[in-house]
Amino acid sequence: MEWTDDGIVLGVRRHGESAAVVELLTREHGRHLGLVRGASGARMRPVLQPGNTVRAVWRARLDEHLGMYAIEGLSLRAAALIAASHGVYGITHLAALARLLPERDPHEDIYERLVLTLDDFTDARGAAAHIVRFELAILAELGFGLDLDSCAATGETTDLVYVSPKSGGAVSRAAGEPWRDRLLPLPAFLRDGDATSEGWTDQDLLDGFRLTGLFLLRHVLEPRGQAHSDARAGFINALTRMSRPPAPAAANNNPD
Repeated sequence: MEWTDDGIVLGVRRHGESAAVVELLTREHGRHLGLVRGASGARMRPVLQPGNTVRAVWRARLDEHLGMYAIEGLSLRAAALIAASHGVYGITHLAALARLLPERDPHEDIYERLVLTLDDFTDARGAAAHIVRFELAILAELGFGLDLDSCAATGETTDLVYVSPKSGGAVSRAAGEPWRDRLLPLPAFLRDGDATSEGWTDQDLLDGFRLTGLFLLRHVLEPRGQAHSDARAGFINALTRMSRPPAPAAANNNPD
């Protein structure tokens, strides 16, 4: 058995003295593991970092075997990503989300969205919007997609500002006003359909994480006996810290 595919490094687990089991999210073969010999060497170590895109050749005698990877780097973005305060948290959380997908089950749309997210990750606010959208995509891929295109009560497609915490459907301003305290806000960047658009606030980002977090926990994580990753909370905390205005400098009361 042999195939060649592009993949994003999700994680690396040491195996013996110099080898490692490498986990990739590949374009055509889904989340797939393989053994890499010499993974701890100076040549391979920078390549096998979470967030990098690589070209992988997988070989095994039988399809159900772990198999061997021969890997070369394509886009080595990991060093730049982890240099940002939100970067390590973000990459770790995205990998945890990808692990919710069944192993070896192709999810090309998720792969493409992950590439887009990682390529536009240097700005924390932009990265936050991408992560919320990625969480929505994971929910949809697992069969729990939210309907944010039309009002669950009236069918209207305009002025959608709420989401029902029960159904996951959008609700228009007029239809939701009597129950606004029971509904979740629908963030502006999800209404506009453009994760890089202006006009949305840091509160919109936090509302987005609250929205996706509720449905991920209810439909995906809790049934598996899991909770949100520490990395998700770390990313949100890093985002919040960067959004705070700097503290005023302490007055100098010492006499000249």
